[in-house]
Amino acid sequence: MTVRTNRKLRVLVVDDSALVRSILSRGLASDPELEVIGTAADPYQARDFIVRDRPDVMTLDIEMPKMDGLSFLRILMEKMPLPTVIVSSLGERGSKLALRALQEGAIDVVAKPHLAVADGLNTMMKDLIVRVKGAARSRVVARIPAALVAESSETTTNALAVTTDAVIALGASTGGVAALSRILPSFPASSPGIVVVQHMPAGFTADFARCLDETCAMRVAEARDGDRVLVGHVLVAPGGDRHLEVHRKGGEYRIALRAGPPVSGHAPSVDVFFRSVARHVGSNAAACLLTGMGADGAEGLLEIRRAGGRTFAQDRQSCAVWGMPAAAVEIGAVEASVPLSEIPQKLVAAARSRAAVPS
Repeated sequence: MTVRTNRKLRVLVVDDSALVRSILSRGLASDPELEVIGTAADPYQARDFIVRDRPDVMTLDIEMPKMDGLSFLRILMEKMPLPTVIVSSLGERGSKLALRALQEGAIDVVAKPHLAVADGLNTMMKDLIVRVKGAARSRVVARIPAALVAESSETTTNALAVTTDAVIALGASTGGVAALSRILPSFPASSPGIVVVQHMPAGFTADFARCLDETCAMRVAEARDGDRVLVGHVLVAPGGDRHLEVHRKGGEYRIALRAGPPVSGHAPSVDVFFRSVARHVGSNAAACLLTGMGADGAEGLLEIRRAGGRTFAQDRQSCAVWGMPAAAVEIGAVEASVPLSEIPQKLVAAARSRAAVPS
């Protein structure tokens, strides 16, 4: 979706609470680049508004009357795709539903703070404004209901505790939940070990890993400190304030989680992750930077390439936000930009070719 730059970005606010609609509208309208052109109390009102006024971006609550936000989003993304930022509680139920919304195609998610806490509300509004602007400038395409089918005929196998010879490293941010949900089921069960850093709030990644585990031939889990990187396994970095690194110990690759300030604006940071892969995996790495806002991961991907690893980026046409991949391409970190649907095959072939070469 292309948004004209000679006018304000037009926002629709959808929430069943009149108080929340008022707070969000005032907060968003305080930014000179944003114009709240309407509010809706339920998905039916929102549908009518979208058809009539075509906003650039929508904020959406999940739990609403008449039709829940998740069902509405699924229909919308199939019929009339619109950049959407989820504004929802991050309690256990809320976090699971928001995660599903990201898998359905929502661009981003922001946690609702307690409305009585002024500092929390101010922080949330600043965050929401940034995410709404980013979402409005993102590219959304009609959602395809059916998941991609892996080309491999291999079926799910019992977990094999076989240390991987090569490591596949994936980094993603805005739009990455949907992208990962599409490509990870296409990796065969015998793939080299995969490690993922996806920018997500704390509490999301465990549920995300469980959802992926149900659809993937590989085993998927949230990474823990000291975990081995194994053939047929995917490890997802925990959201929150810890960085994930891959270290080599003897003939094994293991996960190290460490606390630290944000790097490239994030914790976990893709740059920190990729730099550890460059240092400890080197030429046995195959890495790809997926859709995301900003530049996190670009410098780290360049280090992997300099260390002899294979490096790829999601191509512009299939990215929700061509920010992180664009930054990597610009500095020469990428050997090839690849459509999302071709990434699994490309990475598996690259990783296996690396592992076949004696280090």
